[in-house]
Amino acid sequence: MNDPAALATALAPRPPSPLQEVRDERFARRGVRLLLKRDDLIHSSLPRDTDALGPAELFPLGNKWRKLAPNLRAAAEAGARTLLTFGGAYSNHLRATAAAGRLLGFATIGVVRGDELADRPPNPSLAQCVANGMRMHFITRTAYRRKAEPEVLSRILRAATAGEAGELHLIPEGGSNVPAVQGCAELGRELSGLAEVVAVACGTGGTLAGLAAGLAPGQRAIGVPVLKGGFLGAGIRTLQDAAFGAPTGDWSLDERFHFGGYARTTPELASFAADFEARHGLRVERVYVAKMLYALTTLTEEGAFPRGATVAAVITGQPEPGASR
Repeated sequence: MNDPAALATALAPRPPSPLQEVRDERFARRGVRLLLKRDDLIHSSLPRDTDALGPAELFPLGNKWRKLAPNLRAAAEAGARTLLTFGGAYSNHLRATAAAGRLLGFATIGVVRGDELADRPPNPSLAQCVANGMRMHFITRTAYRRKAEPEVLSRILRAATAGEAGELHLIPEGGSNVPAVQGCAELGRELSGLAEVVAVACGTGGTLAGLAAGLAPGQRAIGVPVLKGGFLGAGIRTLQDAAFGAPTGDWSLDERFHFGGYARTTPELASFAADFEARHGLRVERVYVAKMLYALTTLTEEGAFPRGATVAAVITGQPEPGASR
């Protein structure tokens, strides 16, 4: 299906994603109204011919659609046969790329951070990638950090693509590049005038970069990094420079809520997520969404938002199939 017209039909979303108000006394007692921007429902799953494909482990694209779809269209227009992208061992982006590739006729290669993982049984996230046909290539964490350097990237590509024929399309980690960031600006426009503050979890920062650019004057965005390191700010400014010509919109990062790093958790975070599920009947994705909701709840209790404010939380994805509550 990797011709542009067929791809456009297959990737058709259902925008705008729903906006759901929830009553939570932790917000209400501070006079703050909480909205959930259900971007996890914008493209809940790619359409598929189950008879032709069999019982594949499909990953609901959710918010990943906004960044992945422009890259898939570019790959189709270039005549690419193979998609290569990067991610960690629990990367939602890798799972989404593998599922999209399987359905749309692209071969997929995932370059995974951590060569020690190659000799271990795959975790459920990577197993899902493999089930959808993604070939995994593991590299050292040092090489992964240097993957933007031309010489290092060239070595990675030579090793990862051995035996692959045809045009290769490279998608950056998290799908965050200029087309993706420009696509995410629509998320901000969908929220124009509906909330004073919009919060989103951040991995590579592409969603926040676009979201902030799309918001109206007087609105601000808060990014909640799920990795520790304090490096995202510069990356987001670089993405906005490339996509819009300059840093754009009113946005900030709160670095306090990574809970030890990517895919790390604590009993406190697990308890919070389970409690939020029980209160509101929403299954909470643990790697990104739980940390963002925890951050918003803490900020509200700290008095960060004035009485009468409306805060929107972007729900970027759903728990992976089989994930524990």
